[in-house]
Amino acid sequence: MALYSAAAAVLSGLERGEGGLKSLVYGSDFPHARQLYALVAETLRYGPVLEALLDGAALLRVEKKLPLPLAKVLVYDLLFGKGLKCGGRWKALARRHRARLEAELARLKVRRGVSRNEDLLEPASGAGPEAPQVPRYVRVNVLKTCVDDVVEFFKRQGYSFLGRASSVEELKTLSGKKFLLDLHLPELLVFPPQTDFHENRLYTSGHIILQDKASCLPAFLLSPSAGSHVIDACAAPGNKTSHLAALLKNKGHIFAFDVDTKRLATMNTMLMRAGVTSFKLTQQDFLTVDPHDPKYSKVKYILLDPSCSGSGMVARLPLEEAVPSAERLQALAGFQRRVLSHALRFPAVQRLAYSTCSVRREENEDVVHAVLQEQGSAFRLVNAFPSWPCRGLATFPGAECCLRASPADTLTQGFFVAVLERCGEEAAVPSSLPAATEESLQQEEGVEPGAAPPKKRRRKKQRVKV
Repeated sequence: MALYSAAAAVLSGLERGEGGLKSLVYGSDFPHARQLYALVAETLRYGPVLEALLDGAALLRVEKKLPLPLAKVLVYDLLFGKGLKCGGRWKALARRHRARLEAELARLKVRRGVSRNEDLLEPASGAGPEAPQVPRYVRVNVLKTCVDDVVEFFKRQGYSFLGRASSVEELKTLSGKKFLLDLHLPELLVFPPQTDFHENRLYTSGHIILQDKASCLPAFLLSPSAGSHVIDACAAPGNKTSHLAALLKNKGHIFAFDVDTKRLATMNTMLMRAGVTSFKLTQQDFLTVDPHDPKYSKVKYILLDPSCSGSGMVARLPLEEAVPSAERLQALAGFQRRVLSHALRFPAVQRLAYSTCSVRREENEDVVHAVLQEQGSAFRLVNAFPSWPCRGLATFPGAECCLRASPADTLTQGFFVAVLERCGEEAAVPSSLPAATEESLQQEEGVEPGAAPPKKRRRKKQRVKV
């Protein structure tokens, strides 16, 4: 039963936008991650079919205490998997309805004119042959190592390093055991899609972080200076928090908040493994945090990545499940406006990065515009990363200062980032680009692909060999 409960919990986390499939699976307490991953992935693949069966058999109307995620997992394994392996009341419940479910499956096959279970997937598939293939992005954890050492490690494992990418198009050509240094982010390596490093020694030791390129943008563009006090408002599962710590060089302090105890415990383990120090995890709804509490009087930077629809996560959910209802969008956007307004109430904050893994305007440009109107002239949008090819939708003057990401345009998951800065002489970071971005653009203009990163970024990164 533990397997099915764990799978149902992962499905629920996906629906709430708490992370991607792999991060939720490997962040769970279930000891057999591959078994759990396979069950959840197949349940997602059969998602539309399972919903049709549950609806036709009226299972949830009969068994009102059976949660939908658990029902999907049980019915998948009962009809399409290896058979129910659990015990207890849920197994008895599923078997009690087996005849009804099998009859509904037979009727569904007749309606669709197919004879095999696999054929049911074809008309319901949301991906299609033209679905974009997002590379595997690997962020080098500079708290424990450096880019050069990680590159050498992978070369010893039989990978071929092709140097620094010169364009997004070059990333599309990756195949086999070849990899590149990303053209935008200085500590990001790029491998072919589906490359799996979850069992790799560098990942299990915290020397590398598996993080989509778009997800690296918020901390990168926030660009807190070493020694600063920073808030990560909706922090779990912790990849962005560890990125903040790397940018801070483990100096200063990070206040990280999340409402889920289990997710915070997992996050704490992850941060310790990554060598992060000077952080404080707090189980608390960020909306209830007092901006005028003296402990936050030095907070100049806030990273805000609130719950969202997750509609940009192309590899996480079937297309049908990635389209939120109008009601859910309205509720999410309301929450996002409240939490962004709350973040800007911290008296010392100078710079804030707001991000979502959504492609919906309601959660992105509309939220930013509404809050900026509330603030009057107190905050402004920063024209972040001008060379980034995908900009905000032109829904209000200045929206082009925002960044968007998509599989088609940037070869990443769908994402949105806006950087807000306090107006006036006390603005903490007058440049629209972080220092690391300036260096990256200088490389684009004057250094051949494959050149080593500037020495000033490597000077103190040899203390841990991998």
